[in-house]
Amino acid sequence: MSKRRADLSVVIPFIIFTLIWGGTWIVIRDQLGTVPAHWSVTYRFIIAAAAMAVVAVARGESLRLPRSGILAAAILGALQFVINFNAVYLAEHHVTSGLVATVFALLVIPNTLLGWAFLGQKPSARFAWGSLVAVAGIMLLFVHELREHPARTDEILLGIALTIVGMLGASAANVFQARDKVRRFPLFSLLTWAMGLGALMDGVIALALSGAPVIETRPGYWFGLVYLAIFASALAFSLYLPVVRKIGPGKAAYSSALVPIIAMGFSTWLEDYRWTALTIAGALLAIGGMLLALTRSRSTVPAPDAG
Repeated sequence: MSKRRADLSVVIPFIIFTLIWGGTWIVIRDQLGTVPAHWSVTYRFIIAAAAMAVVAVARGESLRLPRSGILAAAILGALQFVINFNAVYLAEHHVTSGLVATVFALLVIPNTLLGWAFLGQKPSARFAWGSLVAVAGIMLLFVHELREHPARTDEILLGIALTIVGMLGASAANVFQARDKVRRFPLFSLLTWAMGLGALMDGVIALALSGAPVIETRPGYWFGLVYLAIFASALAFSLYLPVVRKIGPGKAAYSSALVPIIAMGFSTWLEDYRWTALTIAGALLAIGGMLLALTRSRSTVPAPDAG
């Protein structure tokens, strides 16, 4: 394979999954309303698990896993497709989708710290300084939200707290799936089981907290749900993880810094997000800090977006 063809096999999937994840945040926002967030998450991963099963079979992977593989899939599903997504969906009840996406861009920080703690991957000094710059940017965005909506302080705090919970769930999932004992299982079969078992757990939580399933009749809801399940879940993960294996998670994690730019654009367009000197400075610091941190990152922990 020529170098140009090898480059295209990375660049094209990278562009696709970054654009997909950049648009998921605003679509999630539209999912909130008639259907409780827990049920929307459940529906999403029922569909996504079926789609991922098709991907796995098409790639020649058997869907049969040993008990240890099923257990690994259950843990991955609980962290990534239950804790992470339920928290993010609930967060968008309280703050704009663009702000959630920007806060979630800090995912690389707990990824690296947990990777250092459990995988022995020590971060560089450059990473530490870049992370501090990014956190400063997020604080400016937070200050703007408090000034813009002073009566909603509790809601803003709750929205950011939920985003952080979701981010930590995703980070724990990333570190878990980076373990050698988990990496030995077929990737797409593992994801199929993780999404399926995650959907089952989501359904139990939804039933306990929100009651019987609620069905939305609005076509826009179902178009959004299919987009999130097929494109933002099954397709994006099936494109992202092979890229991680080709170029390494450090470079692949650049998507986590680019996604908020797209998300904030959608938020400006559809949520009437108003930019000020403070928010522009905050966004530049947050994204610039992440780019600074990632340029010398040697982490081997993947950092996929929650959306």
